[in-house]
Amino acid sequence: MRVFVTGASGGIGSAVVPELISAGHEVLGLVRSDASAKAVAAAGAVPLRGELADPASLRAGAEQADGVIHLAFGNDFTDIQRCVDEETLAVETFAAALEGTGKSLVIASGTPAVPGRPSTEEDAMPAVGPLAGRARNAQTVLGLAEKGVRSAAVRLPRSVHTGEGRYGFASFLIEAAQRTGVSGYVGDGSQRWPAVHRLDAARLFRLVLERADPGTVAHAVADEGDTMLSLAEAIGQRLGRPVEAVPAESFGFLGTVFAVDQPSSSAQTRERFGWRPSHPSLLEDLATGRYPA
Repeated sequence: MRVFVTGASGGIGSAVVPELISAGHEVLGLVRSDASAKAVAAAGAVPLRGELADPASLRAGAEQADGVIHLAFGNDFTDIQRCVDEETLAVETFAAALEGTGKSLVIASGTPAVPGRPSTEEDAMPAVGPLAGRARNAQTVLGLAEKGVRSAAVRLPRSVHTGEGRYGFASFLIEAAQRTGVSGYVGDGSQRWPAVHRLDAARLFRLVLERADPGTVAHAVADEGDTMLSLAEAIGQRLGRPVEAVPAESFGFLGTVFAVDQPSSSAQTRERFGWRPSHPSLLEDLATGRYPA
């Protein structure tokens, strides 16, 4: 299969591309810079210059491929609406290019928070809140199942970690501890975060691309829920910082997200795809990993 991957040189894409190639697929990777093009080519993929705000490049990639994995997202938390709007444009472009073709379209999304229990693949994403736009985009992709597209959403947990200086949302805890001298947590720290190693997530993206029925939701969750306190303790021990409760506002826009208990299950995904995470947990990576300066 020839697969078009957006975000091909990003934290997750740089793991998805070699995972696809090692399984015998050809990869066309969207890149915005010479450095990204070089990295994608070194991984064995064919670079395609473009960006999310350029529908022509997205359409060209989709038309040349048998399937699309859409991973790119701005992640500029100072202007989250712009990032959501760019993703919306990308989804609309892919919908128009793929409708009626029977090709695959897999989008990265996020696991929802459900009061009182771990969320499952059957739970809907929130229709309100700062990231509701991403939920709507994922739902649009799933709806393409009725329009001749083999669509799927892989929901990622809040922390996708690598053990090499990238820890998802936990990176914000590390940065705050380095900046303030305190490894902080919100509330009593009992709120739980799901997590996954990026290599385990990459394998699931490939399995979903290859095997998913139209309209499938999969959860890339390895660790169902580490408490924020346990994360702060691991970071504090690694950095030699005291561990203390801090106001949610100290984490800016993300403070309200950090205050929510949001464990998530991947039981259905594991049964459906035979997916078995095998790489280190987030707490293991925090205890032994290399923190960014």
